[in-house]
Amino acid sequence: MTDRELKSVRKAAKKAAALRGPRGDKADGEAAVLAKIAAMPAPCCAMGERLHALILRSAPTLQPTLYYGMPWYAKDGKRVCFFRANECMTFGLTEEANLTSKEGAPHRLLASAWYFTALDDPTGAKLSAIVRTAAR
Repeated sequence: MTDRELKSVRKAAKKAAALRGPRGDKADGEAAVLAKIAAMPAPCCAMGERLHALILRSAPTLQPTLYYGMPWYAKDGKRVCFFRANECMTFGLTEEANLTSKEGAPHRLLASAWYFTALDDPTGAKLSAIVRTAAR
């Protein structure tokens, strides 16, 4: 994301925070998510902005909302994925995501959470693929 795009997202987040209302439509959900991301400490704020854009670009049918104070993304009312900022960024999937076992795996474990400290291009590409699969 370019500096200009980041500036635009931050401006939209501030505007959205000021316009937050009681309705629960997609615009209000996105406004709440953008306000939450804007309140994150650096460098999590920049990573959150990039991750939010990546999720919506990878799966445009997902609807952003806040749930338990974190950005969540839902499809048809079912929560699919989320992220939060702690010492590092956490991205996770819920049981309502399209989770599939790897064919031939000798176990029944499914990957459902990832931690990262930077959102570089390879990390973004992997997260994008995960979101696309999870939102099917």
